[in-house]
Amino acid sequence: MMSGQYFYGGIEGGGTKFICAVGNGPGEIQQEIRFPTTTPTETLERVCDFFTPYVKAGQLKGIGLGSFGPVDVDPASPNFGYITTTPKPNWSFTNIYGKLKQDLKVPIRMDMDVAASAMGEYTWGANKGLDPSMYLTVGTGIGGSYILDGKPLRGLVSLEMGHVRIPQDEKLDPFKGACPYHGNCFEGLASGPAILARFGKPAETLAEDDLYWEQEAGYIAYALVDYIFTLPPRRIVLGGGVMRKDFLYEKIRNRVSRLLNNYLNHPMLTSSLEDYIVPPALGYRSGVLGGIALAMDMDK
Repeated sequence: MMSGQYFYGGIEGGGTKFICAVGNGPGEIQQEIRFPTTTPTETLERVCDFFTPYVKAGQLKGIGLGSFGPVDVDPASPNFGYITTTPKPNWSFTNIYGKLKQDLKVPIRMDMDVAASAMGEYTWGANKGLDPSMYLTVGTGIGGSYILDGKPLRGLVSLEMGHVRIPQDEKLDPFKGACPYHGNCFEGLASGPAILARFGKPAETLAEDDLYWEQEAGYIAYALVDYIFTLPPRRIVLGGGVMRKDFLYEKIRNRVSRLLNNYLNHPMLTSSLEDYIVPPALGYRSGVLGGIALAMDMDK
């Protein structure tokens, strides 16, 4: 750790793992750590232990936290900073913001984990400077964030793009869905846990030529077309563990193109969509770098 330097902290708080980093951007990461998400007490203690040396040295200007959810990010709400109705065991109504603020005593800006990823890609990655733009993660859950005027869009509550309804042919796919709240919503049909529930094995073990991938691509494409018609982002970044199957991008682009059916007369949407539906440029660091971007935004 170099004296006299000032840094920002980033936290990607996921339901499976936490990633914490200190730095000032992609090429200026001073230190980074990854560890499994266990109990709230144990996990948040590890977060605090990571940042405490920088806090004590007076080098940490602030922290940006992107948390799994649902999470209350409305500062006017009495439950601000709380993870709310999550299916993650032991985490419901955990005051994640309050605990970190109390223990670290530095400015903290909090948002959904996918909003942090969107900010990371908007600030340094595949959506750099594109406003409005969108980030969607397909993995342990499905979530999306929409960047408008340089900030994640917020409404009455956080965006829950993974819980929209999409068409399901129950003769072709009789799966009832894996979402504990909505059954066969988008997340319930197409997330990593949904694939595990279907086949009894994780998505990464399915062969590339498995017929299911056409179905998966179709579900993702249906949702993307709904977002394109209602929000028309200038670009969509698709991340998350399921999207590590790189061949899915072409399948999704082809299906989106067929569903749009040349209705929207714009060159970005009438081409092959290779420059419109893209993977994250920051890789697994989209979220933690987005946390740093959120923290830096507090200084503006």
